[in-house]
Amino acid sequence: MKGAERICFIGAGAMAEAMLAGLLKNRRIDADRVSVFNRQRRDRLDKLKRTYGVRIPEDRGRAVLEADTVILAVKPKDVQEALTQWRDYFHKGQRIISVAAGISTEAVEKMIAAEIPVIRAMPNTSCTIGLSATALCAGKWAKPADMEAARYLFSAIGSAVIVDEEAMDSVTALSGSGPAYIYFMVEALERAGVEAGLSKEISRELTLQTLLGAAHMLMETREEPAELRRKVTSPGGTTMAGLEELKRRRFDEAIKSAVLRAKSRSRELGNLLEQGVK
Repeated sequence: MKGAERICFIGAGAMAEAMLAGLLKNRRIDADRVSVFNRQRRDRLDKLKRTYGVRIPEDRGRAVLEADTVILAVKPKDVQEALTQWRDYFHKGQRIISVAAGISTEAVEKMIAAEIPVIRAMPNTSCTIGLSATALCAGKWAKPADMEAARYLFSAIGSAVIVDEEAMDSVTALSGSGPAYIYFMVEALERAGVEAGLSKEISRELTLQTLLGAAHMLMETREEPAELRRKVTSPGGTTMAGLEELKRRRFDEAIKSAVLRAKSRSRELGNLLEQGVK
């Protein structure tokens, strides 16, 4: 995929903007070759135009028709309406990339009723700064060249891996929802630091640098997290005392439950839509 290709975003929410920001920053797409529209909020579209210089088409059907890649960036509950409205403008030679959580490539293929490559993608909002973890999977008509084009697009905003579709609900639960789990943990650490006697500013700075340092240690040393944890934990020391409290409160079980519940919800969302298109 080259910057000169035309891309059309159907949907202009947080994920669409995060992708736009990352792709434009890394010069994988040209703003004047990108069209964006949503169902109703014109003020949102005007903001994206001012911020990124993208096109807000008056003729939306033509924007879809002329796109080389259509990125479906609507909420799962709005997928059927969006595809039903615009499917007459899809045609061979295009590819469709869906970032709607829980919606299978098969469901999208049934709704568009054409032999067009469909790729399911699950990035996360860290794509805004080029640090997304994105998984991609191929639909029935997607060829290796389509997958490589999608990988090229998403590698501009972080790492991109190709998986079997059976794994996508798990991906959604882990890396798709994962940033929210981390932010929740950061909130808790900051509050704990304040309660322990630190100022809010100092607590945040120490928390963020600790998080950054730990992530880099994992990525650069390639050691197992359990081994790095062991190196930090002295017998009878402060870290051990804190870890024992986390274990007592079943911190690891809470994290696992969060991921499994998110996976279940991803499946529920997909099933709700697919029941309506059988």
